[in-house]
Amino acid sequence: MKLQINGEQVEIPEKIQTLKDLLIHLQLQDQVIIAEINKEIISNHKQGETEIKKHDNIELVRFVGGG
Repeated sequence: MKLQINGEQVEIPEKIQTLKDLLIHLQLQDQVIIAEINKEIISNHKQGETEIKKHDNIELVRFVGGG
């Protein structure tokens, strides 16, 4: 399945059906992530029930500490 993630075309396996599945696939499940699908912000507690579809435009923002 083709998605656009943070402005780049990405091919992911068809078995990935939810935003939570995608975060696990990208190894981001243990980080604080702000996710937006097609310009709609998805709250953290809805990641497991939010389905992703071909050609979705997904923005993932994570917080990085530093100084």
